[in-house]
Amino acid sequence: RLRIARQRAAQYNRLDLEGEMTPGDYFTWGALRSDVFRPPAFSPMLLAAACGTGAQLLSSAFFVVVLASLGFLSPANRGSMLLAECLFFVLMGFVGGYVTGRLQKTFGGESWQRPAALVALGFPGLSFVTFLLMDGLAMMQGSTNAVPPATIFVLLVLWLGICTPHVFAGVYLGYRRDRISFPFETSSEIRPIPHQPCFVGLPFTILVSGILPFAACFVELFFVLSSVWMNQYYYVFGVLLLVLFIVVITCAEVSVLLCYMQLCRENYRWWWRSFLAGGSTGLYVFFYSFVYFRQLEASSFVTYFLYFGYMGLVSLGICMMTGFVGVMSALWFNKSLYSSLRERRSTNLS
Repeated sequence: RLRIARQRAAQYNRLDLEGEMTPGDYFTWGALRSDVFRPPAFSPMLLAAACGTGAQLLSSAFFVVVLASLGFLSPANRGSMLLAECLFFVLMGFVGGYVTGRLQKTFGGESWQRPAALVALGFPGLSFVTFLLMDGLAMMQGSTNAVPPATIFVLLVLWLGICTPHVFAGVYLGYRRDRISFPFETSSEIRPIPHQPCFVGLPFTILVSGILPFAACFVELFFVLSSVWMNQYYYVFGVLLLVLFIVVITCAEVSVLLCYMQLCRENYRWWWRSFLAGGSTGLYVFFYSFVYFRQLEASSFVTYFLYFGYMGLVSLGICMMTGFVGVMSALWFNKSLYSSLRERRSTNLS
């Protein structure tokens, strides 16, 4: 796809220099060079924080799966897997903060404290509150799996005492760096976006883009859910690592393809759309949780609440991870595409 786009860039430059461009030829992705890197119109800080949280979750999940595939984490000891995920999530707060800081600076944000607080308190705070509600329900039902208060206090110390300072340090260092350089400067005049057909609209994009990534992982997802909810053991972490790579690559390819289709329709608002295109994988995971729930044969309201509460939280985390992949892949594609356009224009002019 990138090779085809570069060939069209060469054709665009040749016609432009020879004076053979017609008015209709300018209504292509090449004419969007002064608008394509414009910051997102809706809440740039929220997008920066969501991408930072996705980077934090993805990096921590990657290290846990790598350690498990190498045999350092035993599937027989379920507590070690959960402990490793919590520790890596805390340590990878610097990564999430750094990504947030770089994007906040690129989007022209005036401060770094607000996105840092959003990353440090947003998804971890939602997870902690959800965990407290689920643990309270488990204690009310007299379950032996309820977490004691001492463990909750340790989690609170890990979150506020270690993870939050890591996030703030990462955002501060990322914000101090120069903003991400783009091949073309953004014009002060906003280009109008023409009417878009339904097949490039946002609802259709979200509905279609998550099919392939979910298809690449739903088999392993079944075994992982069986390990979590039906007390079965999962040993093939090497396959899980391979599936993780496949899902990341598939999300990147789908996001790049949809971004190119969007640019060909003169729509340069690709930041949030790329995030939602990649993040729709989490939506399909949540839909699949309804299908899998039938195997549990649950009869009490508490079981419903626990299952869908935790699965909703997991689906949100997957949405942020794959959304981060979608934004980064679309950003790389656009920079490569318009860098090729700029280089060819410079070569032809010289």
